[in-house]
Amino acid sequence: MLWIIMGLLLLFIIQIALIVIIEHHRPQKAIAWTIIQFFFPLIGIPLYFFIAKKYSSRPKYTSTHLERIKTDLLAHCRKRAAEETLNESIGHQKGLLASLQNIPSAPITVHNETSVFPDGAHAFEAMLEAMSAARDHIHIEFYIVRDDHIGTRFQQLMIEKAKQGVEVRLLYDGIGSHQLKEKYLTQLHDAGVETGCFSPLWRAFIDRRLNYRNHRKILVVDGKICFFGGLNIGDEYLGKDSNLGFWRDTHLSVKGDAVLWLQYTFVTDWFYVKGAALTGSNYFPMAGSSGREMVQIIKSGPDGHRDTILEVFFSCIVSARERIYMETPYFIPDPSILMALKTAATSGVDVRIIIPAVSDSKIVQWATLSFVQELLEAGVRFFQYDKGFIHAKVMIVDDLACCGTANMDMRSFYDQFEVHAVFFDRKVVHRFEEDFERDLQASSEILLAEFRKRHVIQKIKESLARALSPLF
Repeated sequence: MLWIIMGLLLLFIIQIALIVIIEHHRPQKAIAWTIIQFFFPLIGIPLYFFIAKKYSSRPKYTSTHLERIKTDLLAHCRKRAAEETLNESIGHQKGLLASLQNIPSAPITVHNETSVFPDGAHAFEAMLEAMSAARDHIHIEFYIVRDDHIGTRFQQLMIEKAKQGVEVRLLYDGIGSHQLKEKYLTQLHDAGVETGCFSPLWRAFIDRRLNYRNHRKILVVDGKICFFGGLNIGDEYLGKDSNLGFWRDTHLSVKGDAVLWLQYTFVTDWFYVKGAALTGSNYFPMAGSSGREMVQIIKSGPDGHRDTILEVFFSCIVSARERIYMETPYFIPDPSILMALKTAATSGVDVRIIIPAVSDSKIVQWATLSFVQELLEAGVRFFQYDKGFIHAKVMIVDDLACCGTANMDMRSFYDQFEVHAVFFDRKVVHRFEEDFERDLQASSEILLAEFRKRHVIQKIKESLARALSPLF
């Protein structure tokens, strides 16, 4: 009996050692899996190798044709940027500008026009209007597509435009859109709409890639205008979820050279899913826009060699001199981001973070709250949005702003395919400021003295959720 116990103990130690060795670059994730292994020793390791398989970049994700297009786009954008004086638009943040300019395959584009939408009602109408005006193609990529009222409106318009001869393509995530009915897709196929599912549920199980999702939300029309941001296609984004109420989000539209890179993001994702390279010049019109706004499109995913969005967030935060204003539905920062925020606040930077008062995930909300006290003690100010659920993913740092699909959490940094943008134009940044100030008015500040008084059970839930947060 003793030998059996010793053998099981040795096996347990070996399993823990394997996790620590494999996840040496992410100790938080190693701790989370160690906890799982401790409570579920018989299934912990099989579950780990099933869910946490390393994502490796497949040759299928690239092609010679797509690489050639990327080279042409880089040359086009660099030529246009050389005609402008970029430093005039960023003031004292020239060091940050130099850092951002060194990101591979993410040039700062200089001829753009941006619109900011504060909720689903405004954004969806603008998207549907742009789709109605399409003459050549419509490319749609969303994490969640639902077969509900707004989903049906998108479906019917896709069918209508396809029948008019417009190329229509829909790309959706296999996990996020797992409730999407086959009938919905069949009706699209019958009308000539092409669809693709990023890592279907059955394949995610077979390939052991359940943890890696395509969280991007992109709509490109004729290669001339693109919508992206926090919204998926579903009625809850119109505030129709009775548990969450009003849905506050930030979605964007951009015209100009930035569209080229959002389009390139779509065609590379399409190639990965369908194996078809969309290389026609009609997808990448180089005429540009008469706008003068600087926009940088950045993307990241588990297939990349760098955690680009995390790097950009970190660079922006450490460059701050005056203010960091942040809105995020899920606040589970990487240790580097956590330290950068603390350092900024203790250095006198005005750091304010708006998080939801109600959340669509209790566990994530507990994990979020677990970071609040130590940041309050460093001088960061936290606010909880009371009007409904805030899903916006916005950060304002001095004279620039970041917005897109990435949350301020480790899943967005490491495990999900995301796309984000940096905005340098003062008018656009001011638009983000206005929304942030309005959200502050609808929020309650978390005060350190009161927060310290929360019940011990609440603190335990927060600590456990934080320990497991790298897994969700």
